[in-house]
Amino acid sequence: MIAVTGASGFCGGHVARAAAAAGARVVGLGRSPGPVGGHRFWDATAGDPDLTGVDAVVHCAAAVGDPSPGSAAEALMHEVNVVGTERLMRAAAGRPVVWVSSASVYDPRLDRSLVGEDHPRAGQLNAYGRTKAAGEALALAAGAVVLRPRAVYGPGDTTLLPRLLSRVRAGILLLPGPDVRLSLTAVENLAEACLAAAAWPPGAYNVADGQPYGRDAAVRAVLDAHGVRARIRHLPLGLARTAARVAEALPTAEPALSRYAVDQLAHPVVLDLTRARSRGWLPRRTLADHLIGSAALVPDSDEPATMRA
Repeated sequence: MIAVTGASGFCGGHVARAAAAAGARVVGLGRSPGPVGGHRFWDATAGDPDLTGVDAVVHCAAAVGDPSPGSAAEALMHEVNVVGTERLMRAAAGRPVVWVSSASVYDPRLDRSLVGEDHPRAGQLNAYGRTKAAGEALALAAGAVVLRPRAVYGPGDTTLLPRLLSRVRAGILLLPGPDVRLSLTAVENLAEACLAAAAWPPGAYNVADGQPYGRDAAVRAVLDAHGVRARIRHLPLGLARTAARVAEALPTAEPALSRYAVDQLAHPVVLDLTRARSRGWLPRRTLADHLIGSAALVPDSDEPATMRA
């Protein structure tokens, strides 16, 4: 039996469905039931999960977002992403664990034109990156397999693509700095990696779509697929950073613009997939696959989170 934490969420739901489709018995661990299988209530801030009868765990549950320093949301993020990991790994007691991390753990101050798993993990720009780095360090020390996707998108996404579309103002979409190449991760590619990785040697593995995308071309494809007529304009990077610093200084729970958000779009970030490919994993889905008929897949609501990167 496979336990999937966060099975009621975007990534966890896809993992749970993929596991069930492959014939596995699935139990979702979280505050709400997942789309398939059984359900065991688990609040990552309150205690250890019940893993009775579980053979392997895929840990997708996480607090995501871009909270202001010192906010209650930042404290909750640490409790879920770090302390929650301690609770999970203690309960796992040697069972195989696949821990879904993020490329946000990588040091943004260094060149990321081709990022291997040995890229330094420091200097993160927000609490999300810092807590994911701290959580995955605990998981790695306990012998887990850690997956590092970047910018996960796909059917049921309530964050990445919907927020991009919401940024169009008066027929213009401003992007920080010049065009860059970026890794993106179809949620189906991530789900397949999660299931395969339970048999991989412990350690960290990058996962993403097979080829990086030109930022502007990818954004244009998204706009066209959703019938949004907008011109892409480049905001000078210095101005974007200044605007982010001003927004972060305002007394809000989550700034309207942050240095993290600017960094995600303004710098080339391409993940080296050699290590995961060497285990036989091949990313099959692409952004083009998702955009075929995707206008009907973007929900009207938006959760209080930023891109899963």
